Amino acid sequence: MTIFLENALIIDPEAGTETTGNLVLDAGLIAAIGAVSSPKGAKVIDCGGKVLAPGIVDIGVKIGEPGERHRESFRSAGLAAAAGGVTTIIARPDTNPAIDTPEVLEFVTRRAADIPVRIRHMAALTKGRLGREMTEIGFLLDAGAIAFTDCDHVVSDTKVLGRALKYARSLDALVIGHPQDPGLSVGASMTNGKFASLLGLPDVHPMAERIGLDRDLGMIEMTGARYHADQITCARSLPPLERAKRNGLPVTAGVSIHHLTLNELDVGDYRSFFKFSPPLRSEEDRKAVLEAVASGLIDVICSMHTPADEESKRLPFEEAAAGAVALQTFLPAAMRLYHAGAMDLPWLFRAMAFNPAKLLGLPQGRMAEGAPADLVLFDPDAPFVLDRATLLSKSKNTPFDGQRMEGRVIATFVAGRQVFGKGDT
Repeated sequence: MTIFLENALIIDPEAGTETTGNLVLDAGLIAAIGAVSSPKGAKVIDCGGKVLAPGIVDIGVKIGEPGERHRESFRSAGLAAAAGGVTTIIARPDTNPAIDTPEVLEFVTRRAADIPVRIRHMAALTKGRLGREMTEIGFLLDAGAIAFTDCDHVVSDTKVLGRALKYARSLDALVIGHPQDPGLSVGASMTNGKFASLLGLPDVHPMAERIGLDRDLGMIEMTGARYHADQITCARSLPPLERAKRNGLPVTAGVSIHHLTLNELDVGDYRSFFKFSPPLRSEEDRKAVLEAVASGLIDVICSMHTPADEESKRLPFEEAAAGAVALQTFLPAAMRLYHAGAMDLPWLFRAMAFNPAKLLGLPQGRMAEGAPADLVLFDPDAPFVLDRATLLSKSKNTPFDGQRMEGRVIATFVAGRQVFGKGDT
């Protein structure tokens, strides 16, 4: 079906512009854009002046298949993503068992075949994510792996990491690291400081992230592998990141939307829905990282969607599971940054769609003729109070429950087909 979207505020993150115009979607692609007329027989959708942007490409989404389907299934994650304007999920390999062989990768690929949004899978860097022996990176690439990571299981053996990075370099495979010194961070649930002391919780100094990043950057300088730091959350990590980029190392960095919109004080009276890994940082760190995103030093904003059931969250803070669901709250949370004047919409979608797609070699994230018709139509000003019971994820662990937010998704399109919104097909 040919679709004609008229009267939209079109966000082009590549060009950094926002203009009023129309779009024609045909054969899964953007066929025409700008001051164009409706083709004969096209389905016409009046956007009413609302924002039309490339669909979000979300790196680092945890899905519970295999092993933890009660927390999140491919179907529930796909529905939540479509409702949140996420058109491409980049799924993590921290499943049970881990995605560390072509057979497991092929299994999850088949299981996810019918969800309404696009999905690509990362594979583990080491077998079982145990940090002892690297996976068959070449075979996993052939089976469709888009990147390699052990997630928050940091490879502490530098010889193993070095071998894996050298092999990844020979295949031009992307390695995603979690900058953290495992010895310093083990068992920690808060960032070191007065607030953690007042609560009496085990903490970790921000230098643990800096030390982990320095180690990883040294290994990248030695091997030349392409490297992406999944979450940079501290001001102390920014100078070495800036030096690495200035020196031409193939390095990029990301940060979760929670670390951009929340700080350690939000934990309040031991609220476990605000427990993350790495933990929420000081307001000074949050502001510094936000400025790094606004300057382009940090390339990617992600949801770091991590479902956890009630039994895992309704525990004493230091025993509770870390993380939050975010596929549906990602865009409204990002609108907090927009309404605060921290970033305009083209720059936000550069970090949420264009940059992650470019990093992974995907054609998505662009608003241009011939680009995939993966789009989100939304009202950035529409207010609502979030009720976690309405979230489509199986797990409901969100720090935004009961909070006033702005930004409602009106429609989501994947390959030119409407997958969310009134009259979706």
